[in-house]
Amino acid sequence: MTAGATKTARLVAEAAAGAALEEVPRRVCAAVCEGLGMDGTTLSLLTDTPSRQLLAASNEAALLLEEIQFTVLEGPCISAAHSGEPVAVDDLRHELTPWPLFGATVRERLPQVESVYALPVFFGDYVLGSVDLLACRPHALTKEALEQTSQVADAVAAALLPTRQMLLTGAEAPAWEPEQVVRAHWFDTARAIGALVARRGLSPENALALMRAEAFRTGRSLADIATDILREPPPTS
Repeated sequence: MTAGATKTARLVAEAAAGAALEEVPRRVCAAVCEGLGMDGTTLSLLTDTPSRQLLAASNEAALLLEEIQFTVLEGPCISAAHSGEPVAVDDLRHELTPWPLFGATVRERLPQVESVYALPVFFGDYVLGSVDLLACRPHALTKEALEQTSQVADAVAAALLPTRQMLLTGAEAPAWEPEQVVRAHWFDTARAIGALVARRGLSPENALALMRAEAFRTGRSLADIATDILREPPPTS
C-alpha cells in the first residue's frame, strides 16, 4: 500500500471511532479529503440505482458533482458502482470522457475541477456505494495511488458497517450531517417522486425521468425541482 493510502485508511478509521452514527459519513469524507489531498469528496449508497442515498458531501463543489451525475444518469461514480472498479478522469480539461453529458456539464458548471475519481465501496461481494473525489488539478492521483485506493474503500466500508446493517433491516435512517443537505438531495427527491406518481399516475421510474429531464432542461438541481413539486397544492377532487 502507498503511504497516502495507508494514512488515509488510518484517518478514516480514526474519524469513525467513537463518532455518533449521524456524524460518520461527514467525518469519513473529511478524512478521505485530507489523506488523499483532494478538494472535495462525496459518499453515497446504492449509487447506480433509483434508490441512491447521498450520505455526505464535503463542500458545495462535491455536492454539485454528485447532483450532475444523478441528473444526467452517467459519470464516474455511477460507472464505479456498476463495474466494481475504480474510475479515473485525470484531466477533465483535455480528455474526452465516456460520458458526454457528464463531461460537458462538469466543464460548464465546475470549471475549477480538473480531475475526478470514483471508488466502489464493497460490502462483502456486493457494491453498495461509492466515494467520489475531485481535485482542482490534473492527475491528482497517480496510477499506483489509484490502484491502492481499494484499501481506502475498505476502510470506508468498515466505518459504514453500522449504517449498512441499519438500512438493510429497514430501520429509520439517522439525520445525516449536514442534515439539510442530505434531506434536500435524497428524502425530498423521494417524496417528490411519490407526489408525481400519485398526481399523474406515473411509475416511479418515469417520475424520476421526468424530474431529471426538467433539471437538465433548466440547469437547476433535482433538489430544486423536488422543492417545486412539493410546493404545488394537491389536486382538488
